[in-house]
Amino acid sequence: MQSLLPYLVLLVLAIGVGLALGGSLREFEHLRIHRWGLALIAVAMQAPALAIAGVPASVIGPVMLALSYALLVAFLFANRWIPGATVMSIGLVLNLTAVVLNGGMPVQATAIERSGGDPAVLAQTQDDKHHLMDDSDVLTPLADVIWLPAPATIVISIGDVLLYLGIAYSIVQIMRGRRRENPRPLALWFPEYRGKHAPEHWRMPIRYRAPDRAEARRSGTEP
Repeated sequence: MQSLLPYLVLLVLAIGVGLALGGSLREFEHLRIHRWGLALIAVAMQAPALAIAGVPASVIGPVMLALSYALLVAFLFANRWIPGATVMSIGLVLNLTAVVLNGGMPVQATAIERSGGDPAVLAQTQDDKHHLMDDSDVLTPLADVIWLPAPATIVISIGDVLLYLGIAYSIVQIMRGRRRENPRPLALWFPEYRGKHAPEHWRMPIRYRAPDRAEARRSGTEP
């Protein structure tokens, strides 16, 4: 299991930078989040996959991981006005690409050794979402090849780097109040509905309708 220390350090640094630039944590009280259930489901899918009768664990794990990334991308799209959402989405898409094409996230053995870990541990564990990189893997630069030494002792991907940098940037900008209004998302069942209370930049444009020539010939004062 990877250490949580580097993620906690990144969080503390982001908050520290936000405070140093005159920001405040109270700005998060005004942040409007949509489709937050997608993020909760995605995080739950990161947990060890449940066994399903007749389906190999080597299939369940990568599928759950891919679905998790896809749901997070959908969550960020629904909240695309949040600072850093685009960068985070790009990182998730890169991870999703590596997982789908390789049946899980490949992890470079050399990177594990340089971070202070043992590649044999990954081979012996029941982590079906990751596997040691081999010659059959493709787009390996998108895999877990970036290593951080002790005390972090983790191996991450370029997608992870973009994701975490986007999160840190988002925290700093939100604390500084540098965010756009996150309007109500598009309706799921009635996409043509514009909503009289929706902001002007969100409303769908009204389609132009050519005038009826028959109606144009009649005067407005005729019975």
